[in-house]
Amino acid sequence: MDIPFEEGVLSPDATEIRPEPPNSLDLNGSHPRRIKLTAPNINLSLDRSEGSVLSDDNLDTPDEIDINVDDLDTPDEADSFEYTGNEDQAAVTDVFQEESESIPEYTAEEERQDNRLWRTVVIGEQEQRIDMKVIEPYKKVISHGGYYGDGLNAIIVFAACFLPDSSRADYNYVMENLFLYVISTLELMVAEDYMIVYLNGATPRRKMPGFGWMKKCYQMIDRRLRKNLKSFIIVHPSWFIRTILAVTRPFISSKFSSKIQYVGTLAELSDLIPMEYVHIPESIVKYDEEKCFKRRMRTSCLSNEPEMTSMEQELDVTLQKEKP
Repeated sequence: MDIPFEEGVLSPDATEIRPEPPNSLDLNGSHPRRIKLTAPNINLSLDRSEGSVLSDDNLDTPDEIDINVDDLDTPDEADSFEYTGNEDQAAVTDVFQEESESIPEYTAEEERQDNRLWRTVVIGEQEQRIDMKVIEPYKKVISHGGYYGDGLNAIIVFAACFLPDSSRADYNYVMENLFLYVISTLELMVAEDYMIVYLNGATPRRKMPGFGWMKKCYQMIDRRLRKNLKSFIIVHPSWFIRTILAVTRPFISSKFSSKIQYVGTLAELSDLIPMEYVHIPESIVKYDEEKCFKRRMRTSCLSNEPEMTSMEQELDVTLQKEKP
C-alpha cells in the first residue's frame, strides 16, 4: 500500500520510507500535517476462507520475479524426483482398476477344487503331501480288482502301461508323487490278506520303472502290508522285469521271493483268480491276443514238422519205387 507524504525525503541510511526529522524549530507556530494510518484487518485463521493468510489471494506470487538462476544450488539428478501431479495419479488409479477387473473372482468352489490338488498322507509315521494334479493322468496305474477266497482278501491290480514316459522333463517329480499315491492307496484298499497282479504287457521299455523306484517302493511298504501279501503275480513277464527281480533279490526277503508267480497269458490268470472285477486295459487285451496267436502258430508249426517229415519220407519211397 502506497503512503503519500507531502513532506520529507528518503534518508540515505533508511531501510524504509520515513519523513526527514526537522533540524530547527518552527517559530512561526505552524505544525506539520499529521498522517493517520489505519491498520488493515488481519485474519489469522488457517483455513482458506476469504481474507485468510492461506487464501489464494494472499498466496499468489508476482508475475515478475528477479531471480538469478545460475546462483541457485540445485540438487543432482539422482537425488531428484519427478512429480507429475494429479494427472499421473489418475492414470495409476486407472491401471489399478484395470488390473483388478482383469483378475477373476476366486469363488468358494474353486477354492475347494484347489484344496483337492494336494493330498496329505501319513507313510511310515511321516506326513507326506501328494501333488494330485501332476499324477492325474496316471492314477489308473493302481485299481481294486475285487476279492478272492473267504473274507476281505483284496486283489490289487497294477497296470504298468499307465506309468509315465521317462522322457518327461519332470519324470522324477512325477514318479515320486506317484509312488506316494500308490503306497497310500494300497493301505486304504487292504484290510486283510491281499495279492498284487502286476500287468507287465503292452509296456514299452521307456515306461518301465527303474530299479531304484521299485526298491524304494518295497522299503516304504508297511510291515503289515508285507506280511499280509500272499501272492505277487506278474502277467506277461519280459526279460527286463525278470532281470530287475533277479537284481532286487538280495534286497528282499526269501519269503517275498517265494510269493512271486509268472503268468504268460490272461487265460492262465483266470485259472488263478476270479476275473469278474479285474479291469484289464484294452492295450493289454490286444497284446495278449497277439501273443496267443503267435504261440498257437509256433505250436502248430512245431507239431506239423514230424508229419511233414513222414510225408516227405513216403513220397521219397514212392519215387524210389517208380524209378526203373
